[in-house]
This record gives sequence, structure tokens and C-alpha cells, in this order.
Amino acid sequence: MTTERDTGTTGTEGAAAQAGEQVNFIEEIIKADIAAAKHAGRVQTRFPPEPNGYLHIGHAKAIHVDFGLAKKHGGACNLRFDDTNPTKEDVEYVDSIRDTVQWLGFQWAGEFYASDYFQTLYDYAEYLIQQGKAYVCDLTDDEASEYRGNFYQPGKESPFRNRSAAENLDLFRRMKAGEFPDGARVLRARIDVQHPNLNMRDPIMFRIRKVPHHRTGDAWCIYPMYDYAHCVSDAIEKITHSICTLEFEDHRPLYDWFLEQDVEGNFFARPLPRQIEFARLNLTYTLMSKRRLLQLVEEQRVSGWDDPRMPTLVGLRRRGYTPESLKAFCGRIGVAKRDSIVDVALLETAIREDLEKRAPRTLAVLRPLKLVIENYPEGQVDWLEVPNHPDDPSFGTRRVPFGRELFIERDDFREAAPKKWFRLAPGAEVRLRYACLVRCTGVIKDSGGEIAELRCTWDPASRGGNAPDGRKVKGTMHWVAAAHAVPAEVRLYERLFTKENPTEGGEDFRSCLDPNSLEVLRGCRVEPGLAAAKALDRFQFERLGYFCCDPDSTPAAPVFNRTVSLRDTWAKIEAQLKAG
Repeated sequence: MTTERDTGTTGTEGAAAQAGEQVNFIEEIIKADIAAAKHAGRVQTRFPPEPNGYLHIGHAKAIHVDFGLAKKHGGACNLRFDDTNPTKEDVEYVDSIRDTVQWLGFQWAGEFYASDYFQTLYDYAEYLIQQGKAYVCDLTDDEASEYRGNFYQPGKESPFRNRSAAENLDLFRRMKAGEFPDGARVLRARIDVQHPNLNMRDPIMFRIRKVPHHRTGDAWCIYPMYDYAHCVSDAIEKITHSICTLEFEDHRPLYDWFLEQDVEGNFFARPLPRQIEFARLNLTYTLMSKRRLLQLVEEQRVSGWDDPRMPTLVGLRRRGYTPESLKAFCGRIGVAKRDSIVDVALLETAIREDLEKRAPRTLAVLRPLKLVIENYPEGQVDWLEVPNHPDDPSFGTRRVPFGRELFIERDDFREAAPKKWFRLAPGAEVRLRYACLVRCTGVIKDSGGEIAELRCTWDPASRGGNAPDGRKVKGTMHWVAAAHAVPAEVRLYERLFTKENPTEGGEDFRSCLDPNSLEVLRGCRVEPGLAAAKALDRFQFERLGYFCCDPDSTPAAPVFNRTVSLRDTWAKIEAQLKAG
């Protein structure tokens, strides 16, 4: 069966083409550097995730910025794994990150790892020791925290701060040789213990961790801290613009300090990289903390990292989100200097707009109710030629069976219909999409009083759905032929949390998990062509929403995930709640 198709580039480039060139503050810096021939006009960025979890929607924005700005200005972007903490990192995450970046449509100039630079990081640390800019400290974690002070109290010098360079060099080499146990000693930068910026108060550069590394094995038992490894890695790769999120703004003086101590220029080429910070993505009804997302996985509150309710990119992919919709969303929210919260409805709008153009239409009934057309010939099957997309003839057509017995949506019938009810009710006439007009003549109930079947008649002159006498029929309903319909499982996903900010007021985020965020419907019926759907094929189930074929699906037992409804029903619900 025909599946979605590529409808062209969306996102920042498309928006710029339609609305004129829009330059954010990072681009202004890049353009100024190019004009001044800084870095010889080069633009080199990097995307540096830590491989300790799966990428989420927040990372999509970072990827869009890092890769997008480099490409726009004729530069390149590296993929660098910040693998300096072997206790939390795994090859599983490396593989997933690599696959996800490619799925989003980006290609890196080079693939690197912080672990590639362990020897250089060590050598530069020895250089700083020799310059009197680093020392080995024996304070425990609790003692170091006390000595550091806080925002209201200045720090005080470690009793080990004034060791000689020779003693520090000896101790550091013995740390590397594995002579001391975990936590016994650290290497700290010697800056200013009373600096108003806490990050500058003699930060740790190396700590002892006798844990095998996923790439270097047991070659190292000391590992660099992020603040030290990150800037040095940038300088080694000759990154021109090190683009980070706002939480690293207070770390920028330390970033610069580490690199500027190479006074002879033996380690790093000039000019040095420049760190630039932008606002991270915050979404309503969503968590962006990998630690908390890991909790959900480990406590089995979701089925895994790729649960379609998760904000992870593997989860969004399984739910049916497209790379184009995510790039369009990132382009729409832009790049800002201040943190803000984006309504998740904007993300849902992006996927609706994308799938409206690219998803073929199909017929499916989620809660089937049998409808029998009594005056339709028994055993007769008509194959209707219907469009795959009503607004785009290039999608072609398909043949759909129609017969005496059909399934319609149970919600499309009311025995006691309210006013302005345009669907089926006793005596009412409706249009069956692409087929004909039918009128309800009877209702059959089971022994429990539940409606089990509807009896109708059809107007043979209304083939195609129009009345030859011009009578007005307002209601149009979808259906599937009972004899040909394929049984399917459909999973209806809603937002994972009931509160806009799941951690507001220090509340345990798990307390506002929505117990109704997943509804599994079995016994659904879909048109026969959907049995051939492949994993991640996307469709619009007419009148119901956009759906994606799940990787669990088989031709004998198809499974579909609802990506998003046709309209933003949450906006209506929230408006009703606010109105009381």
C-alpha cells in the first residue's frame, strides 16, 4: 500500500525562504567572525552528547542548531561523544545517538570521542601542574564541599593547595598508575577559592574511577571532568563556535580559563573556540531530564526508551513523528537567549501539518458496530476506486471493497440523538464515505440490552455518495466491509503527564503520571490494504487521526499507534476546565 512521501524541505530553511532571512544572535556572531576572517573564515561546530541515555526532543533542537548553522554558513559539524564517565555510559547509547542523528537527516564531518583525547588531556594537566595552575587534593567530598563555600560564603584554600609542582606531578602520576583507591585524591585547577563564580573555585579536573571504559577498557583509572574535557576537546578539533545551552553560561569563564593557560600555544591553535549559549527547549507536559526518564524506564512506568509516550526521539519516531516535522518545529520556535516554556501543542501542530501533506488516507474502525444494508444483494462485493489523498492526485488511487455487511464506528450512532446530530440514528440518513447514502431502519440488541447491530437500507441511485434528487445529507461516516476487513490492534496515546510542569513545586513527577495515557484497542477493523503496512509507515485514518504502523506489527496481526488526533482536543478540554 502507498505510504507517506517526501514533500520537500521544511524548518528553518523553508521558513526563511517564505518569510525572508531571519538571523538569530548566534548567526550574527558567526557572520561577524566570517567577515573578520577569524578562523580564516571557517565555521566548525560540534554536537557533543554524553552516551548515558537516549536523545530526547530537547536534543533535536541542539542538533538542529549545531548542524543547521554549520551547513548554512558553509561549515561542518562534528559528532563527538562526551564519554568521560564510564560508570554511566554504554555502546547501546552510542549506537542509538548515531542512528538518531542520521534519521533526522544530518551527517557529521567527523565522529570523535572525548576518550580519543585522554592522553592529551592528561599531558595538558601535567603542563598545568608544572605551571602551578593545578594541584592534587586529598580532601573528601564532604570536606571539599565545605571548603568550597556557597553563594553567600566565600571558599577557603585546601590545605593541599600549596604543594610543590614536583610533589603534585608525582602524586598525579601515581593516581594514573592506579596506586590510590577511588575517591582518595583528585586533581584540581588552582584558580581562586573566593571567586564569585562557584565554577571557578578550584574545580576538579580529574578523579579516580577504577571502572572499565567502553572504548579504552582498563587503560585508564583516572577520568577527566566534563568542564575540563569539553573545552580541550573543542580546541583539539579546532571548533570555531562551541554552541551550548544556557546552563553552561556560568561555566564559560572556566572554559576560557582552561584554554588560555596554554600560554606558549603548545597544545591549541589560535584563535581559540568561542562558547555561545542559547535557551534550551522546555515543553509543557514533558520531562527533559535523562535521569528522570531513566527512572520511568527502570520502574517500568513506560515500556522502554522507545515508548511512544516518551519525549525521546526513538519514542517520537515510533509514535510516527517525521524528521521533517521535528525540524519544522525547531525552526518555528527559533533560537533565544532566555529560557521559556513552549506549548507541546506546537509540536503536535508541526506533525499534523506534515502528515496532512504526506500521509495517504485509509479507512479504519476502532470500535466496530455492525451495519447490515438489507436491500443490498447478498454476496455482492463492489470494489470502489478511491483516492489515496483527496487534495493530491499524485498519490493515486486504491480499490476498497464494499458489501452488504459493514462495520461503522460505534460512536457514530445514537439511539436517542441530540439536536444537531448529523450522524446515524433511527430514521436518519447519512453518507458512507465514497459509497452511497444509507438510512437506519432498525436496531438489534443483545441479551444485555447493548446495541449489537444496525439495519439500514441504501439508495442505489446514490452510488458515490450523492443524491440524484439533490436532497441534502450533512453527515458523512467512514466504514469498512465486514467480510474483507482485517482485525488490528490500535494503541491510543495521550500525554504522559497531567500537569504542564511535572516537577512544579518540588513535587514528585511520578505523582502526575496520567494513568490513561495509553489505551489499547483490540478487535479494531482496518481496510485490507493495511495488512501490508510496514513498520513506521504513516497514514491518516479518515476522521480519526494520524497513525503509524508499529514495529510489533505483522501482516497477520497489524498494530498501529496513534501519532496525533486530527484536531487539538486538549485545547478544548483545557478551556472547559478553566471555565469550571
